[in-house]
Amino acid sequence: MTSETGGGAPSAAQAKTERLLNLVLVLLYTRRPLPKAQIRRLVPQYDTGASAEAFERMFERDKDELRELGIPLVTEDIDVLWEDEPGYRIHQRDYALPDIAFEPDELAVLGLASRTWAQASLAGPAAQALRKLRAAGVERDEGALIGIEPRLRTAEPAFDVVKDAVLRRVRLRFGYRRPEAAEVTERHVRPWSLVSWHGRWYLNAWDEDREAPRVFRLSRITGPVRTVGRAGAFEVPADHEAEVMTRAVAAPPTQPSPAVLRVRRGAGHALRRRARTVGEVDELWSLVDLDYGDLDAFAEEVAGYGADVVAEQPPELVDAVVARLRGALVAHGGGEG
Repeated sequence: MTSETGGGAPSAAQAKTERLLNLVLVLLYTRRPLPKAQIRRLVPQYDTGASAEAFERMFERDKDELRELGIPLVTEDIDVLWEDEPGYRIHQRDYALPDIAFEPDELAVLGLASRTWAQASLAGPAAQALRKLRAAGVERDEGALIGIEPRLRTAEPAFDVVKDAVLRRVRLRFGYRRPEAAEVTERHVRPWSLVSWHGRWYLNAWDEDREAPRVFRLSRITGPVRTVGRAGAFEVPADHEAEVMTRAVAAPPTQPSPAVLRVRRGAGHALRRRARTVGEVDELWSLVDLDYGDLDAFAEEVAGYGADVVAEQPPELVDAVVARLRGALVAHGGGEG
């Protein structure tokens, strides 16, 4: 995989990274174990005039490094015609990762890194390696390369529109539900900054109706967020300190609350990892006991598993999950029930 954001020859570290990534792509792609000779022809960085001895040393180092990184590169018999030489591949079922939770600062770094990937999917030598695989008639493991390109999203539907409005200095209009009030009120704001604090996203803005600065938690924005007017319509105050404003207004993290979930066998791995206890109900279901912090965020997570996870306790979590599932049903034309 090459980056097309700069010129010149790749550094030694970049060349090594490209070689390892292309090796992973080749071994994920195939449904059958590949002999070393074929791997050498398919991975561009191996087939560049190096001697057989140099290739052997490089390939052995690369195998060890991939395994140290936790990538399950396995050695298998090819068939009876290749008794003296093993084959190599990576099984998709072992390579696939369960859901991973990142801290806000880790997400920020990954977000910056993902920009390099955004327009470079299977570029350069990686695409060349896949073309060689197809030309060589290697039988493809369908779906094995799904997920090889990182895509990062937040759980907040309003995030993209709000972020763009902050960058472009465009006024916003949206519905907002305060935690102590059931009704939703429409707000008209000049967005100043967007801050991640204790795992939640907050918008700092000037509230035009109240003629005062306000902090809005993105998870409490309801319905569509609309831009109003042109870009550059206002200036952010020179003395605005985004983090200070957020810390002064945002609620502190809540104490963890216990929850009980019924989770289908083979599903909900991220929930199982965080559980205090996991009990088996029958051959289809497990009972998972764990803590959660934010009710809205946890209800979104549970609802995201669909029919594989059922909220049992507490009642407010059950109600929140049911409300989200009903909303999804209505959004997809399933009626009001």
